[in-house]
Amino acid sequence: MSDITRLLSALYSFDASCSREEWVRIGMSIKAAGLSFDDFHNWSKDASNYRGENDCKKVWESFDASGGITEATLFSMAILRGWQDPSKTPARLISGNNHHQEKVSQKSCNEAKCMRAFDIWERCIPVQCNHDYILRKQGRPDGLRYYPSSELPLIISGKDVTDYLVVPCWEDERLQTLQFISPNKGGKKLNLSGASFNNGYFTIGALTDMIYVCEGIGQAWAVNKAVGFTAVVCFGAGRMMRIAKVLRTKYPGAHLAIVSDRGKEKQCSEVANAISGQWVEMPQDKPLNYDANDYVVEYGESALCNLLSPPIVEMPLSVIFAHDLHEDFTPPNELVEGVLTAEDGSILYGDSNSGKTFFVIDLACAIARGVDWMGRKTEPGLVVYLAAESPASVRRRLQAYQKHHNVRVMNFAIVQSPIDLFDGETDTDAVIQVVHLLQKQCGQKARLIVGDTLARLSAGANENAGQDMGLVVRHFDRIRNECNAHFMLIHHSGKNAAAGARGWSGVRAAVDTEIEVTDLPSGRCAEITKQRDLGTKGIRIGFRLDTVMLGLTKWKSPATSCVVVPVDAPPKNTSKRLSEIEGAIVEYLRSLDKPIKKSELVRHFKGQYVPSAVYRELKKLVEAGQVTDYMGVISKVLIGAN
Repeated sequence: MSDITRLLSALYSFDASCSREEWVRIGMSIKAAGLSFDDFHNWSKDASNYRGENDCKKVWESFDASGGITEATLFSMAILRGWQDPSKTPARLISGNNHHQEKVSQKSCNEAKCMRAFDIWERCIPVQCNHDYILRKQGRPDGLRYYPSSELPLIISGKDVTDYLVVPCWEDERLQTLQFISPNKGGKKLNLSGASFNNGYFTIGALTDMIYVCEGIGQAWAVNKAVGFTAVVCFGAGRMMRIAKVLRTKYPGAHLAIVSDRGKEKQCSEVANAISGQWVEMPQDKPLNYDANDYVVEYGESALCNLLSPPIVEMPLSVIFAHDLHEDFTPPNELVEGVLTAEDGSILYGDSNSGKTFFVIDLACAIARGVDWMGRKTEPGLVVYLAAESPASVRRRLQAYQKHHNVRVMNFAIVQSPIDLFDGETDTDAVIQVVHLLQKQCGQKARLIVGDTLARLSAGANENAGQDMGLVVRHFDRIRNECNAHFMLIHHSGKNAAAGARGWSGVRAAVDTEIEVTDLPSGRCAEITKQRDLGTKGIRIGFRLDTVMLGLTKWKSPATSCVVVPVDAPPKNTSKRLSEIEGAIVEYLRSLDKPIKKSELVRHFKGQYVPSAVYRELKKLVEAGQVTDYMGVISKVLIGAN
């Protein structure tokens, strides 16, 4: 241990409010020992009879170091007052509120002050419930002591603190200082002279995510008893800002509430704003310094609980705070594994005859049946298909699906009436009502609503106008939210394939998933081009369409439809969109069962396109690898073919 620390430990065993004669004698001894004026002044300034720095300095300068008073005088005086020389005793242990222990560090003036506080605390005796102050404030004795009658009376600010309630101030389980509270009504609270509160406080109640910051212990008792949450004693209104900031740093996710005495509203409001907390004020008609303890005496604990409880604010929108989020990760609720999320919105688009409706029906049937789709899990449930474009076509395609798979698809409802999601709320209301009725009838939760197509569901709206399509999107969102089901819109590609779906770009922004269906000579493919919650953007799902014989027309011709069959996804096409002539060539080649001579292919388009234009576009297809030209014989690329 250093000599300076030992000297400071002895110095701070004295109350600076001692008599002037003793004060002068102590000053002379520490000057002889080599301590500085700052040491003398820092100890002296907390005294109740402190006369200012100038007086202190004049007295210090009057001390004659050659006199008969030495550092031995200081130590002998301190020992008579009960001081124990730390250099001759084992390192002490300090106990915190939770009884954790750590060795006292003896390296600085502050540590010497803490040691003095601990020495005094050790003399104190655990208090009982019958202490007059505890009885008067209806408090409890947990963590408190009282100063007993002994041969070593403790004088603070001229007061003998025998039988005073002693409240410890802890900082991270380390004792900083002590507060003494008179058992007599009207007695002044006294703080241990020379010691500092630093960032310490006293806690009442088990720590929770709600902490009330109070000036004194009487107020904290009342708060904790009324609401059951943690109450922290700051030891004075002037320390509320400091302690509130300490608590915010230590417990960033906690709700902090500053409990104001009457007349301290402005100060408490500033503290609450600084730490993003709340503050609670006492009634305005009460006198100054009226506090929570006064309130509970006058109105009862239930009334105080109502006053202190955080107000329940009715928000017009759904709000959740980040600190309220559960620590455990909750994965997205997937409707189709890696493709669609439950109760969200999506759009699937592609060119006419690209196979997009067949693709959607195949996916929807898997959900209705509760079976895997394209090797992916599905969440089973009711499917409601809004066949606004062609109910008859949807019926035929479902017949083909059932015949091909030899099943009867339950829980798949086709709405055959025209629907308008642009003009008014009538049809939106009707869709929501129908979905709810179908759920009751089938005993199944609606999982998927399909809108076929966006153009037919928004007839009369300008597809490129945000004002019009924004209204359609609002109705789209209302349906999926009130039905708690995923809503998928089928849409068409725009003239520029690279620009995505046709019309207002805000439609894409409004959905969680976007899927593009393409039909190229290399094969058909559905690619996820937007995925908000799943990491599957860019996934490509290959498929082909196989013909299914349904029966005969009234002219005895074969009536057919198609079903989706999974195949490997074709290579991603990086070329530009097919021109009109290129598209016509590809479609014609697909209709053939065998290769065709180049001259015959050009002759086929005689009268429709100029021969030179057909030759030029055919050459582009060959160069792009979408068709082959072997010695003048043209073949389609058979990737993904049956």
